[in-house]
Amino acid sequence: MQANKDSDGGWRAFVWNSEKKEFLGRTGISWLKIFFFYVIFYGCLAGIFVGTIQALLLTLSNYKPTYQDRVAPPGLSHTPRSEKSEISFTVSDPSSYKKYTDAMSAFLESYNDAQQTDQMKFEDCGDSPMSYTARGSLESPELGQRKACRFSRSLLGVCSGINNPHFGFDVGTPCIIVKLNRIVNFRPKVPGNDSVPDSLQAKVMPNLIPIFCKKKREEDAGKIGEIKYFGLGEGFPLQYYPYYGKLLHPQYLQPLVAIQFNNLTQGEELRVECKVYGANIGYSEKDRYQGRFDIKFNIAS
Repeated sequence: MQANKDSDGGWRAFVWNSEKKEFLGRTGISWLKIFFFYVIFYGCLAGIFVGTIQALLLTLSNYKPTYQDRVAPPGLSHTPRSEKSEISFTVSDPSSYKKYTDAMSAFLESYNDAQQTDQMKFEDCGDSPMSYTARGSLESPELGQRKACRFSRSLLGVCSGINNPHFGFDVGTPCIIVKLNRIVNFRPKVPGNDSVPDSLQAKVMPNLIPIFCKKKREEDAGKIGEIKYFGLGEGFPLQYYPYYGKLLHPQYLQPLVAIQFNNLTQGEELRVECKVYGANIGYSEKDRYQGRFDIKFNIAS
C-alpha cells in the first residue's frame, strides 16, 4: 500500500513539482525557450517554402505555357456525348433522342449570330479556308484580349438545328458536331498526301485540316451508307488558329464540322470511326480520342 502511494506521488510530482515550480519536468523559462525555438524553426521552414514557390511562379507566364514539349496532339471530340460513346434511339419516339438534341442545341448556343455581334470581340475571317490569323505573340499581353473569328452555326447546313431542331434524329439521319480540343498556341498543319486515305484525296484543300469517317468493323461494310460533312470547307480551317488561352481569347470559338449519317442500317449495332488528318496530329492506342474517336449507333424504327 505504501508503494502505491509512493508511485502515485512520483507521478503527481512529475506533472507538477510545486517545490521546483516545474511542469512536466520543465520550468516556465525552459518551456518558453522551447516555444520560441520551434516558432522560429517552423517560421524559417515556412519562409523557405513560400520563397521557393514564389521563385517558381516568377518563371511561369499567365499567358503562355512554359513547357509544351510533351503536350499530346489535340483530342477529337463530338457532341452529343453519351455513355460508352453510344447513340441509341428509336426514330418514332422523340423522347428517346431528346437528350441528344438538347445537348446539341445547348452546345451551339454560343455559335448563334446574335452572340457574335460585338465588333470589339469578333471579326470575320473569310468564307473559305485561309492561313493562320496573326494576332501577335502570347508574350505580348499588352495587346489585350484578341478578337475571335466568327463561326456561324448556319455553316453546318442541315445539321445546324436552325430549320430542324431534331438534327435529323426524327428521320433516322442523325447528325453529330465535331471539334478539335483547344491547345494554347497550337497550329495544326495540313497533312501530306501520303498520310491521307485515297477516298479523301479529292477533298484535300490548302489551309484545311480534313476529317473522314468510315466503318470501324469489316462486318459493317455496306451498312453505314452515305456520310455528309458540313462546315467551312468541310474540315477545320487554319484561320481559327492559334488559340491564345482563356485570358487573352475568352470569346474564342472553335471551328466545327457537322457530320450526318444519311443511311445507317436500322436494327443493327454499327460502329463508325472518325479521324482528323494533320502533319502534327497523331494517334495513340492509350487515348482513343487523340486525333480520332469511334462511335456506336443503334437505331430502331
